[in-house]
Amino acid sequence: MKNTMKIQFLSKSENEAFARVAVAAFVSQLDPTLDVISDIKTAVSEGVTNAIIHGYEGRDDKEVYIECELEDNTLTIKIIDNGVGIKNIEEAKEPLYTSRPDLERSGMGFTLMETFMDEMEVSSREGQGTIITLRKTI
Repeated sequence: MKNTMKIQFLSKSENEAFARVAVAAFVSQLDPTLDVISDIKTAVSEGVTNAIIHGYEGRDDKEVYIECELEDNTLTIKIIDNGVGIKNIEEAKEPLYTSRPDLERSGMGFTLMETFMDEMEVSSREGQGTIITLRKTI
């Protein structure tokens, strides 16, 4: 069984909740536990927040894209922005690292995504944007 979903929304912080719920509703067809749903929602929140705060530097007139795929019991989520990109992905993945200390960010976004999902991949090009790919088998 394979199923897909694509959504796009403005890079407004209030749309982060919409993204969480949309992905949770999509994955609900696999009848996951509430803990699994909570983990997925947390990971999506972190990815979308990274796109808005870091990728678009807080601008709310840009687009964030989410692509989801269910194949068998595996969920793949791609969170995509066309923002500033990440200069050093390995540094950005370090716990407590943040490119926006002025906003008192915790620097735990990638760490949380890795913790709550089975796999996380980050690809980015400076000036072109970032794709965060998350996978979880349910």
